[in-house]
Amino acid sequence: MTDRIPAKIIETIDPRQPLRLTPAQAGGPIHTRAFTGLYRNLRLYGAGLLFAIFFGTAWLNWEGRQAVLWDLSGQRFYIFGATFWPQDFILLSALLIIAAFGLFAITVFAGRVWCGYTCPQSVWTWVFMWVEKVTEGDRGQRIKLDAAPWSANKVLRRSAKHALWLGVSLVTAIGFIGYFVPVRQLVSELVTFSLDSGSATWLLLFTAATYLNAGWLREKVCLHMCPYSRFQSVMFDKDTLLVSYDAARGESRGPRRKEVAPQSVGLGDCIDCTMCVQVCPTGIDIRDGLQLDCISCGACIDACDSVMDKMGYARGLVGYRSESALAGGKTHYLRPRLVSYAAALALMIGAFVWALDARPLLSLDITRDRGLFRENSAGQIENIYSVKVINKTQQSRTYELALSGDGPFELRGKTRVELAPGEITDVPLSVVLTAPQVTRTSQKVHFEVHEVGAPENRVAGVSTFVAPLNR
Repeated sequence: MTDRIPAKIIETIDPRQPLRLTPAQAGGPIHTRAFTGLYRNLRLYGAGLLFAIFFGTAWLNWEGRQAVLWDLSGQRFYIFGATFWPQDFILLSALLIIAAFGLFAITVFAGRVWCGYTCPQSVWTWVFMWVEKVTEGDRGQRIKLDAAPWSANKVLRRSAKHALWLGVSLVTAIGFIGYFVPVRQLVSELVTFSLDSGSATWLLLFTAATYLNAGWLREKVCLHMCPYSRFQSVMFDKDTLLVSYDAARGESRGPRRKEVAPQSVGLGDCIDCTMCVQVCPTGIDIRDGLQLDCISCGACIDACDSVMDKMGYARGLVGYRSESALAGGKTHYLRPRLVSYAAALALMIGAFVWALDARPLLSLDITRDRGLFRENSAGQIENIYSVKVINKTQQSRTYELALSGDGPFELRGKTRVELAPGEITDVPLSVVLTAPQVTRTSQKVHFEVHEVGAPENRVAGVSTFVAPLNR
């Protein structure tokens, strides 16, 4: 007889009891119950602030123009008094890296709270669910409406819901596209039906994307489309704060009257009301343990706390806890991993602020003419250049072009230029070789441009001078 690995049954299912599936497990639509509580209020106030920033910033003016605008046609990005150009895109890359690193640090500390409180997908999904409640009623009414045959009442309620969904989606699209097309111009052209094809196409696409994502796909985006949900768990450790159910306190679960002490009937504090499931936007049962579907929104905490209040039990049956706390230990907040993340993030932010402050507000770009060289009337070798000067400030400036270094060269052409705020100009210049003999066919020639009256504001560039060796 071969040796067998001993098996132990850790859970049994009573076949006489019906198997109860969560909405997510059943595959049907998730209808959430309305609720109140601390974390709902935090999410509500946070979303209100984000909405004010997102929808309001585009309408601010700064010195006669839109304060924040990505001018694609002019290839420049305005942020209040600063103008950024394609040459400054390295700063955008750095900012995105800092944001990603910050997200990782937050995940180590408190799990997936970004998803539950500030992710646009979650925030707009909550808005769309509120529209459902307004037009179709609370959870029970919506479930009945789903099961009811089509009638005038059902058509009216569904039409109102989808009309409001589309309205919210359109306003969202206007708010987003208003950062790339002047928002006042966009709204005016939309009202007068004079939108150009490009703006109309983007407006339609973004409206449709918002309507589909927040109205139809909802939690499916978080579960199947968002890469963050797939790799965020690898950043957890035993001290990461996660939404969790205290099974030691809650089990065995079961219904009872309020005046009955749970210990007297052999039960824990969980009364198996399923309120935590009914309020969950992803339709999971938090009592099943840590799950990929959980977005750490705290809705189940608010729902459970309200039930505990009604029953006269202590709050916190469901709450933000670490694995260490669930095991009876202590949560270590200032652990080396988190401190390292915070220190690295602080250094990155400091370096970004320094780079932003040290960013030159004057740019010089030199292009030599594709012709090799030419001989002028005085018999000197001459190269032609196109020098692009960019005034990145918000004031008019006068600049002087010159050659730097000790090379045997002379600069000819219009060397002084006046530029308006944010203006770009191409200056044609020629460089003449003044040496009587040519020692090299190719030499470096150094250009510089400085602000008249402020010579410390200068930038330099280098190009190549070509001459015939047999001269």
